[in-house]
Amino acid sequence: MSWPTWLTEIRAGAQSRFDAAGFPTPKLEDWRFTNVAPIARATFHASTNGVSHAAEFKHFFFDHAARFVFVNGHFVPSLSSSQGLPAGVYAGTIQAALRDPAQAKVVEKHLARHAEYKENWQSFVAQNTAQFEDGIFISIPNGVVVEEPISVCFIATGDATAAFARVLVVAGDNSQAAVVETYAGNAATFTNAVTEIVAGANAIVEHYKIQQENAAAFHIGQLTVQQQRDSNVHDHSVSLGGRLVRNDLHFILDGSGAEAQLNGLYITGGEQHVANHSRIDHAQPHCPNRELYKGILTGKSSAVFNGGIIVRQIAQKTDAKQSNKNLLLSDDATINTKPQLEIWADDVKCTHGATIGRLDDEQLFYLRARGIPEEDARGLLTFAFANELLGRMKAPEVRERLEKAVRAKLDSRLGTQDSAREGL
Repeated sequence: MSWPTWLTEIRAGAQSRFDAAGFPTPKLEDWRFTNVAPIARATFHASTNGVSHAAEFKHFFFDHAARFVFVNGHFVPSLSSSQGLPAGVYAGTIQAALRDPAQAKVVEKHLARHAEYKENWQSFVAQNTAQFEDGIFISIPNGVVVEEPISVCFIATGDATAAFARVLVVAGDNSQAAVVETYAGNAATFTNAVTEIVAGANAIVEHYKIQQENAAAFHIGQLTVQQQRDSNVHDHSVSLGGRLVRNDLHFILDGSGAEAQLNGLYITGGEQHVANHSRIDHAQPHCPNRELYKGILTGKSSAVFNGGIIVRQIAQKTDAKQSNKNLLLSDDATINTKPQLEIWADDVKCTHGATIGRLDDEQLFYLRARGIPEEDARGLLTFAFANELLGRMKAPEVRERLEKAVRAKLDSRLGTQDSAREGL
């Protein structure tokens, strides 16, 4: 496709930034515990193939009226539909939106304007911005309520394939919508995903990211959320697959009364590595936010949680709470957790905390005393630990499917001590 001049210039600038910065290394503080050398060493190629295999992944699709499927970054119309959307709502590919004069103006205002890539540690965003070929653009007009979630499924298939996923959601004032991003795959692929969400005044947006790619896959994702006055954004992140996974979240609460809630769950095994980094920027006063991330680690897996809360001097009456809780079910599993606060205002309520532990012996004894076998008791307690986050999801079909996926993942991790260590 021939990109418009403004986007061509942005892409060229992003490519120059990536060429100069290269892949981040553990020498950078933000990448201290995540080594992407396996990605840097590998040779990945863009693929125009794989669309014919998309039907194999139908079990990952949600049966929503509005569904958009991409394979290796390429849109698959035969598996997609925009039926059932309220009048005025636009949902379609970025390429199609750029050919529509009315939508092109909105895309130009927001695409690649919020996800930053100026710093060396943000070079994956620069790479995506320079190399994505298409993506999904969703625009909800002022005052419109979209009752059913809008689903976007990104499928990665074919060894050594690189796919660049791009999502732009613009929710107008007083609008309401839910967007579900699903990432699935069957090979040792590399996915670089960038999502930008703009929530207008009084808008309500519920966002889900479900990562279930192949155990050999690499996944790097960036979510940037720009919130205006009295908007409300709930983000749910669930990481179940991948060899090396990193999720970066950047929320800017840029209007008085804006509220953000971040919920995250990661389950790791084998030698899997999952990192979650968040920055919540309180740029205006009277903005509450809640963040809860939970991890369940087995085998020789590792995880990172780095949660930053920034409170600007103007952001008086900030109310922020952040928590990271982890279950280590193997002696060889490791977690590096670092909640942090940067506060420049004096009239605030901010707390943060992190816990690392094992299953409670007293709870295990209680269940076993009532005739429940030890293996089942461990499974019940572990699922209960995860289910607190699943219970916060408002979309019932998403919650129910994830409950099944989490149960299946835990069954494979906790079946026996040996299988847990091997990450089966």
